[in-house]
Amino acid sequence: MLATTLQRLAKASGLSVTEIATAIPKAGIQTVNAWLRGDKLPGYDQIEALARTLGVPAGALLGELAAALDPARTRGEHELLACYRGLETRQQNALLEIVRSMQPAPPATDPKAAARTARKRTAKPRVATKHPMKQAPKRKS
Repeated sequence: MLATTLQRLAKASGLSVTEIATAIPKAGIQTVNAWLRGDKLPGYDQIEALARTLGVPAGALLGELAAALDPARTRGEHELLACYRGLETRQQNALLEIVRSMQPAPPATDPKAAARTARKRTAKPRVATKHPMKQAPKRKS
């Protein structure tokens, strides 16, 4: 999320909220704090000023802003992405390995194999019963 990115950039640059607010036109301390909390989003002009102040390309912040406004993502997806970005590279790779192992197997390309898989999924479990035609003959007394 944009707030997380702004927090990291502010920390990395060593700038305080007051210093950032002073460098951004029409932005006070409360506004900058709201951006850092994720309560508000900066406007385009403010994004450009933020980028200059924090020493990053404006496109990077605009990309974060676009992702934050992406209606295709749910809140859970945003939270998951933010958590993922907070992990170390080694942890990210381990998590990706786990997630990939959870994905269903790709469909079989062989039509016969696909048919067998479909039959297995829909087949009823067999119950062991005696077949009426295969019963042992009754003994005569």
